[in-house]
Amino acid sequence: MFQIRAEQFLPIGLNEAWNFFSNPNNLSIITPPEMDFKVLSDINDKEIFNGMKIDYIVRPIFGIPMHWQTEIYDVKDKCSFTDRQLKGPYKVWEHTHTFTEMNGGVMMHDVVNYQLPFWFIGNIAHTLIVKNKIENIFVYRKQVLEKIFINNGKNLN
Repeated sequence: MFQIRAEQFLPIGLNEAWNFFSNPNNLSIITPPEMDFKVLSDINDKEIFNGMKIDYIVRPIFGIPMHWQTEIYDVKDKCSFTDRQLKGPYKVWEHTHTFTEMNGGVMMHDVVNYQLPFWFIGNIAHTLIVKNKIENIFVYRKQVLEKIFINNGKNLN
């Protein structure tokens, strides 16, 4: 099992942070464009809830489209939630999002626990491709969130 952690401080209120991150439609905004992330589920801007299932198409490697389905669980309103893969490229994928109100904003913590299929071949793929790909997703996300919430949407292209 592998783990990636990320954190980011945003100078926004807890309600604003929760409203943005609990809306699955915003995932396409914070995912690198080359992954061509599309939400397939008709969620109509619903806030996440325990048991919510969301279907996506994503192109994580070499532009190959993959169906990904996640389930939201362990939702603690305005505090945390976890999404886990039900169908997709990983053997295990669990991503916990935590929001902590601090003086002047919100600290967001992400913990992703994941495992690739195919035992040692998966481990080789992790070393050569996957780890960097996931880390780059969080780098991209951090940059986009700074543009949205710190620079008030300026230069958001």
